[in-house]
Amino acid sequence: MIVGVHPLAGFDKLLHYRVPEGLRAHMQVGSLVRVPIVNRMHLGIVGAIGAPSDFPADRLKNVVELLHPFPALTPDLLSLARWMAAYYACGLDAIIETMLPASVRNGAGLKTERQLSLVRRLDVPELETLNRRAPQQAKLYAFLAQQFKPQRKTLVLSRLGITAAVSNALVKRGIIREDERRIERVAYADDWAAGEIVAALPPALNTEQRAASDAMAAALKEGTFGVSLLHGITGSGKTEIYLHAIHDALEAGGGVIFLVPEVALTPQTVARLRGRLEALIPQHGAVVWHSHLSDGERLDGWLALATGEKRIVVGARSAIFAPVQNLRLIVVDEEHEPAYKQDETPRYHGRDVAVMRAKLAGAHCLLGSATPSLESFLNAQNGRYRLLQLTQRIDSRKLPDIDIVDMRIEIMRARGLTTLSRRLVDAMRDRHEKREQTILFINRRGYSSSMLCSECGHVESCEHCSIAMTYHRHDERLRCHLCGAERPAPVRCPKCGSIKIRWRGLGTQRVEEAVKRVLPHARIERMDTDAMTKKNRFREVLAQFRAGKIDVLVGTQMIGKGLDFPNVTLVGLVDADISMHVPDFRANERTFQLLVQVAGRAGRGDRAGEVVVQTFTPQADAIQFSRHADYAGFAAGELKVRQDFRYPPYRHLIQHVFRGPNPEKLQFFAEQWARKVEQALGNLVELRGPAPSPIEKIKDEYRYQLWYFTAQVTKVVAELTKLRAEFAWPDDMIQVIDVDPVSLM
Repeated sequence: MIVGVHPLAGFDKLLHYRVPEGLRAHMQVGSLVRVPIVNRMHLGIVGAIGAPSDFPADRLKNVVELLHPFPALTPDLLSLARWMAAYYACGLDAIIETMLPASVRNGAGLKTERQLSLVRRLDVPELETLNRRAPQQAKLYAFLAQQFKPQRKTLVLSRLGITAAVSNALVKRGIIREDERRIERVAYADDWAAGEIVAALPPALNTEQRAASDAMAAALKEGTFGVSLLHGITGSGKTEIYLHAIHDALEAGGGVIFLVPEVALTPQTVARLRGRLEALIPQHGAVVWHSHLSDGERLDGWLALATGEKRIVVGARSAIFAPVQNLRLIVVDEEHEPAYKQDETPRYHGRDVAVMRAKLAGAHCLLGSATPSLESFLNAQNGRYRLLQLTQRIDSRKLPDIDIVDMRIEIMRARGLTTLSRRLVDAMRDRHEKREQTILFINRRGYSSSMLCSECGHVESCEHCSIAMTYHRHDERLRCHLCGAERPAPVRCPKCGSIKIRWRGLGTQRVEEAVKRVLPHARIERMDTDAMTKKNRFREVLAQFRAGKIDVLVGTQMIGKGLDFPNVTLVGLVDADISMHVPDFRANERTFQLLVQVAGRAGRGDRAGEVVVQTFTPQADAIQFSRHADYAGFAAGELKVRQDFRYPPYRHLIQHVFRGPNPEKLQFFAEQWARKVEQALGNLVELRGPAPSPIEKIKDEYRYQLWYFTAQVTKVVAELTKLRAEFAWPDDMIQVIDVDPVSLM
C-alpha cells in the first residue's frame, strides 16, 4: 500500500510513502501520520492512496506512525483545505495546521483515571472467611458491593484508608476489576453556566417564526446543499429558528456546526443548546470550540467529534474546521461580523468558508443577522440564497426608543468636553432607582485615545507604529494596542516641558470612572480585553450580570451583539462616531450595523427599552437609518454607492500589503510590482495604488498597499502566485495577500 502525504513541513508538495502491514487496516485519506523527511520526522495528512507515476516505488520510505485509527480530516475538510489554498493564496500546510488544533498535532496526552468495580459477589461463607483473614479486603469489597457504577481508585483507597495492594489482591482473585478510563475535559461543564440555563420547553412560535422554521425543515429534508439568510430584527427570535433547525438535523442523525462571532457569546449559546436539546444529545453533548480553551479541552472535544461520539460543536470561527461527522447543518450567527475574518495566515473568512464547507458536504448553511452584510443581502436579492425574514419582536415587544444626542450642543451646554451627556446620566439614574440594568458601549479600551499637550500640540505616539498611544489611567501608563509597547505616562510634555499635557478622547476606563461619579452606589463592571485576561472571567461577569449582581456593564464590541439580558432597559452608545470616520469604504455599513446591534440589547424583557446615542454627526445616514432600524433603506442607498464605484459586493477586492524597514525601497518595489501585474493581468484586474497604508508603520515596519478589483479571484490568485515566484524581491521585504479583506487599515 502506497499513500501520498501532504507534509506539515513548510512546503506544498505531495510526498509518497509505503505503508507497513501493521498500519494498513486503518489507513485512509485524511489520516494523520508521521513520516521521515531527510533526517527529521514530520506530521502529514494522507491526501491520496496510490503509487507515484514519476518515482520508483521500491525506493519509497515507510510511514512511521499512524496517530489515530480514524481520519483526522474528513473528506469535505480535505477538499475545503485545497479550495482555501487556491482562493486565499496560502500554503496547504498552513491551512491544515489551522484545521488541526495544536494539541492534536503535538500529541498532548489524554487524561485517564483508574476505576474499580465489583465483578463477582461472594456467598456468606466466602465473605466470613474474607472478614476473618483479610479485613481490609473485606472493607473494600463491602464498599464496592454498595455502588451502582465504577468508582475512581484513588478516591476509594483514600476514603477507606487502604493501600493499592489491597485492591490488587482482590483483582488477582477475580472479585473486583480495575479499568482505565479516559476523562473527558468538558468545556463549560461547571457552574458558571447556571445563570444562563433556559427552559427546556420551546416557546410557541409566532406566524413569521413558524414560516421560517418550516422553510428550514423543508430545506434540511431535501438533504442537499443550500444557503438561507435569516434576516430578523433584534429580539425577533432568530435563536429559536436556529434551535428548531438544529433539532431537526440532530434528530435525522446529522451533525451540526454553530458559529458565533465572539467568545463572549459562547456560554449563553451552549447553555441554550444543552438546556433545549438534552433529550437528543447526552449531557454536555455540545462541544465548545474557541481559542480560550485549554489544550486538554480542545483535544478531548476534537476526539469526541472525530470519533462521532458527539455531533454538535459551538464556537468561534475556527469551529468551522471541527471534524463533525455526517455534517447536515451549519449555523452562522451574526454573519455580518468582521470577527469572522482571520487577520493572520491563512486569512480566511469564517462565513464564506462555512458556505463552501456546506457545499462540499452537501449540507445546509443558515446565515442569521439583524443587519446582514451587503454581500449576503445581495446574494439573497439575486436568488443565490433563500431569504427568510422576521420583522417583529417576539411577544409583540416594541423596538427600543432611540434618542440621538448631539454632542456639539452638549459641549456648549457643559462649556467643555463631557463623557456622558445629561440625557444619558438622567436615564441611568432613573434605571438605577428602578433596579433595572444598563449597558454602556464604547468601542475603544483604555482611559483615553491619546495624550495631547495643549501648549505645543505634541501627541504621545508609539515609537514603533504610526499611531497615538492609549492612556490607561489605572496604572498611569501609555500602551500601543498594535505592538504592545508601553511606557509611563509623562507628567510634563517631553517636547516643551509644559504640565498641560492631558488625555484626549474616550475609552472604557474613562467611561467606567464617569459612571462611578454619577452612580456612586451602583455595581459597575468593565468588559474589554484588558479586564478579561483571566480565564473564564468573561463567563463569570456575564453570569453575574444575568443574575442582577451588576447594575451597569461598560464594554467594547464583545458586549455589543447577540447577548440577551431581559432586565436591560437602557443602552448608551457613548461615542457613535468612532467607526464612521475611518478610510474604509465599509465605514458606514459598520457603523449602521454596530448601532442597530447595540441598540438591540435593550428592551428584550417585559419592560420597554431605551437607547441613547451620543454623536457629533447626527445627520449621517448610518445614524438616521439606525434610529428606525431601517435596514432596507440603508442597504438600498449603500448598494447604489457600491455599484457606482464598483466596490464589493459587485466585485471582489484583493489587498496586497508590502512591509519593510525602508519606506523608499518599499515604494520602489511596490511600484515595479504594480507595473508587472498590470502588464500580465491588465484584462483580469483593476489596480489601485500602490499607496501608503492608512496606518503607515506598525512594529517598526513601513506599509504600502495595492488593491486588485476582480470578478475572478481564483484565477487572479493563481497568476499572482506565479508572478511572485518569478519577481526579484528584496530579503527585508514582506508581502501579504488578503482576499476579501474586511479592514483596509
